[in-house]
Amino acid sequence: MPDWRAIASSLGKPPTGSPTPVGGGCIHDSYVWGEWFIKTNSADQADNFRAEAEGLEAIRRTKTIRLPEVLGHGATGQSAWLALEALELVSRGDDAVLGEHLAALHSTTADWFGFPSENFIGATPQPNAATHSWVEFFREQRIGHQFRLLRKSGINFPGSDRFLDRLTERLPASPPASLIHGDLWGGNKAFLGDGTPVVFDPAAHHADPECDLAMTALFGGFSPRFYEAYRYHRPAPEDVESLHEIYRLYHILNHALLFGGGYISQARGILARYA
Repeated sequence: MPDWRAIASSLGKPPTGSPTPVGGGCIHDSYVWGEWFIKTNSADQADNFRAEAEGLEAIRRTKTIRLPEVLGHGATGQSAWLALEALELVSRGDDAVLGEHLAALHSTTADWFGFPSENFIGATPQPNAATHSWVEFFREQRIGHQFRLLRKSGINFPGSDRFLDRLTERLPASPPASLIHGDLWGGNKAFLGDGTPVVFDPAAHHADPECDLAMTALFGGFSPRFYEAYRYHRPAPEDVESLHEIYRLYHILNHALLFGGGYISQARGILARYA
């Protein structure tokens, strides 16, 4: 059990009542304690919580899209924890506003791809060394990184080297290095009662903004209004469907690493089309 006394000591005066377990995550345990939403895990997950807090703060500083406020994080005894603002969320709202806010987030750019620190995509470490070439960044620190991890796990993909070699032909040479959410599937967005969209659980970094759009289509959950509003501000590039399939491959490979099963054959099917 988490050391609630130590966590409360780090955050200030604790709310009344006791922490109540809530569902929704597959990696961490989550609790609501008054106005605090607290994730906990074993102490070796402290770096994961540090990375999540840094991603939330990076997006918050853009003042473009609503996220839960970071209250604190740390490790006490055998437990690591992350405390966020507890929000009363609903699953439905105006996706058009979410599209507009995401387009605004993507207007925040850097001169390089990556992030100031390594973070995580789910439970998988995600390298973010600053790189000026988009193709090099995506090849080495995204797809290539996943292939290396999968090989260590005994999972091989025929054609992977050829696929990596051909990315120069497949990817845009100089997309904007936008700050992206990085893990924008339907389970990582919701709405406040007044309709304000909220995103959470980011794997934030600077990348081609189309990476976020590609991820939204992996499991669905985003309405046509979302895409129409986003595209009003940021029109789609040429051959966007093929581009998105390549960007989704990163997440499919990560799911193959974490869960195996059908994700392995799904990844092999994409490789067969593009290698």
